[in-house]
Amino acid sequence: MRNQADHAAEPEALFLNPARDPGVGFVVPPAFWWHLRDRGVIEGFAASDDEAMNTRIEAHLRQVKRHRAFTQVAEVNVVPVLLEDAAFRKSYATAGGKALLNGAAGARLLNRFGWDRPGMDAEAALGRYFADCQAVNAGAVLPLGVVPDGVDFAIDCRNTFNYFHFLTETLSQLCVLDGMAFTGRVFIHFPNHPEKTRTFVRGFIDALFPELAGRVVLERAPKDYTRVLSAFSFQWTYFQMPPSVIGSLDGLAQSDLSWHGHRATRSSRAVLAMNTVESTLLALRARALRAIAGRDVSHLPKRVYITRASGHARDRQMQGETALVELLEAFGFKALAFEDLTPLDQIALMAGAEVMVSAHGAGFANMLFASPQCTVIEIGTLQTAQIRWGDFWPVAHASRCRYVSFIADHACDTPLEVPDFTTAGIVPVRLSDKGLGRVMGFVAALCGHIPRLHRAADVTRLAGQLLRAGHPDRAEVMLAQHADMRSGNLDLCLAQADLHKARGEWHAELIALHAAWAADPTRWQTLAQVLWCARRIGNTPVQVWAIRLLQAEFPDRIADLAKDRDWVQQLL
Repeated sequence: MRNQADHAAEPEALFLNPARDPGVGFVVPPAFWWHLRDRGVIEGFAASDDEAMNTRIEAHLRQVKRHRAFTQVAEVNVVPVLLEDAAFRKSYATAGGKALLNGAAGARLLNRFGWDRPGMDAEAALGRYFADCQAVNAGAVLPLGVVPDGVDFAIDCRNTFNYFHFLTETLSQLCVLDGMAFTGRVFIHFPNHPEKTRTFVRGFIDALFPELAGRVVLERAPKDYTRVLSAFSFQWTYFQMPPSVIGSLDGLAQSDLSWHGHRATRSSRAVLAMNTVESTLLALRARALRAIAGRDVSHLPKRVYITRASGHARDRQMQGETALVELLEAFGFKALAFEDLTPLDQIALMAGAEVMVSAHGAGFANMLFASPQCTVIEIGTLQTAQIRWGDFWPVAHASRCRYVSFIADHACDTPLEVPDFTTAGIVPVRLSDKGLGRVMGFVAALCGHIPRLHRAADVTRLAGQLLRAGHPDRAEVMLAQHADMRSGNLDLCLAQADLHKARGEWHAELIALHAAWAADPTRWQTLAQVLWCARRIGNTPVQVWAIRLLQAEFPDRIADLAKDRDWVQQLL
């Protein structure tokens, strides 16, 4: 019995089209494909010991925020389905002999399709497949399925030892049973050896789904069913349906560099995954918060550093952790390991936390339970920023917390090179003294202890970090405390303007921008900012002044500004 997909076949023979292929029936007509919701605050900052590496880190972070982040996120519907002739294989499911492109499991199937076809244009084949699906699905009507009495429910599980995958991909799927009056058994199928199953699996099921007590069976794949209920996500259905049926997310993309609309390129799939939240993840958050309602949480700290419990997690202890914990404790932080807490205490800890700090790891899945006022600080590397940062975006979007990553150094012999994940795996973090200073400056400011800095560049950086991370009040105090440095300093004047802009204080922004122009009259971009700000508040004299100065001092720039803008031409 095969336990893996045969990626030598063509996509249409491998992947199920839910509107056309037999084997799947929707229990009720889905209420929606997806709808929009506000995003969480997600930011990243450089904290390397090497300035060249810091420049490289900041360039990567800017590229991600400009070209891969949507202005809002899409909540993708996950619904119960009846599968016919079903099979559960290595962390994915099939119906009628074709694999379901279902959430994270579907993403892995699509990625594996490319990896397993060397010398063949796998991405082109996938492109043709999705284009063909869109063509035949123009009048798509999803098939309905009648649930027979006594049918069981089954879902796939990537493995039973990684907390992140279990919580976000598997446990959340149980929420599709809400409101169904389901009385059957629940099967969770996984590919790893049963001895690797960790205690958190049963612990979280029992704590959050007590109504399923005695009915949940953990069973190793493969497993076949004639009929079985399961959960189906519309995440990848986005590329199987034409815009006329499923709508379009194009208006949320800030550029077309990585997002290619309904063309299901590898980069578009990655962008979609980062900017969507499955409805079951939101349902799991709501269920978890209900489970701790009224619970005594007085024993749990508001400021916490999450460490790794010995023997529970992979050996990736951060270098420099001891010094970091000592400094954090001075600001009222307590060091804890999630593994030493019960499931409900883990949830309650995050729900009540003001600030959580930790090195990169699976524990950041618990951002799902954080409050929107919580700031979650991850200390990672450029390697984790490149290959793992986006994985955690959906849980940050689900809770709408403030997710801030400080990108430090790699703890390896070549720290300035990004290690190859396929050979080195995830490399631990090394937090240098310089990196420690950047992290602690941010943390101290969050805790109300604004540091007195001696360089304007450091003030500008920290104030900008606080503002971007959703703490304008702290940024204001930071800038006010260093107001004596502002006169004649371009960067500090621009930082002050950014603060006013974030608060919608347009007149104050214009004053700060004028001060920035006075500090450095060689910067044409400042004049452009003055122009936009003056236009926003309807200040025509300042608009005329800025346009004419641009025309006189930067004639090569005024042509670009005037292009397709009749109002600029009228003011010249």
